[in-house]
Amino acid sequence: MQIASRPGQTRRGWLAGALAAAGTLAAAGTRAAGRAAPVVTVLGDSITAGYGLRAGAALPARLQAALTRLGAPAQVRGAGVSGDTTADGLARVDFSVQGDTAVCVVALGGNDLLQGLDPRTTRANLEAIVRRLKARHIAVVVAGLTAPRAIGAGYARDFDAVFPAVAHDTGAVLYPDLLAGVARIPSLNQADGIHPNPAGVDIIAARLAPVVARSLRRIR
Repeated sequence: MQIASRPGQTRRGWLAGALAAAGTLAAAGTRAAGRAAPVVTVLGDSITAGYGLRAGAALPARLQAALTRLGAPAQVRGAGVSGDTTADGLARVDFSVQGDTAVCVVALGGNDLLQGLDPRTTRANLEAIVRRLKARHIAVVVAGLTAPRAIGAGYARDFDAVFPAVAHDTGAVLYPDLLAGVARIPSLNQADGIHPNPAGVDIIAARLAPVVARSLRRIR
């Protein structure tokens, strides 16, 4: 998610390409060092990109550390672009998620919510993302979100239903709420009240890691 102005398509494409290139180089370095590990890619928005945080405190790094603690070491690659909606994620999924990815966590939808987009559109975009990944034999974890009821009970209900429906229809693994235990808790978020601070990211990573670890073990 991102509350500042969204980047243009040119800048988004450049950022996504740079992320993919960096991930490829990192994977090559890991293999060269004799420490090959499965790759987990997190396809997301500013929460994945680590908005307001140093790289070591961002979700990809903290998820990698949490997986290591669980005995499921992996190279976690961030593919987050601030401001991205599910439509943006769909437009770049084929090149942002590299072919060596074993598991992809799809963590999109927050900007759809902030923009009040039709949940049916969000659902269609997410289903298309998951199906493209699964067609490439990449296991998928869909990370859901819970909408605040203050935006309207009907809209919130429809939005919340998107993620379990996508998981059910595509056979993806569902992680019900990416921000569980963190959302709307001031001490776990930055000043904007939306993006988690380092303590909040650690909670997200610790809760998400067991789900990702199970997905990794299924494909070994």
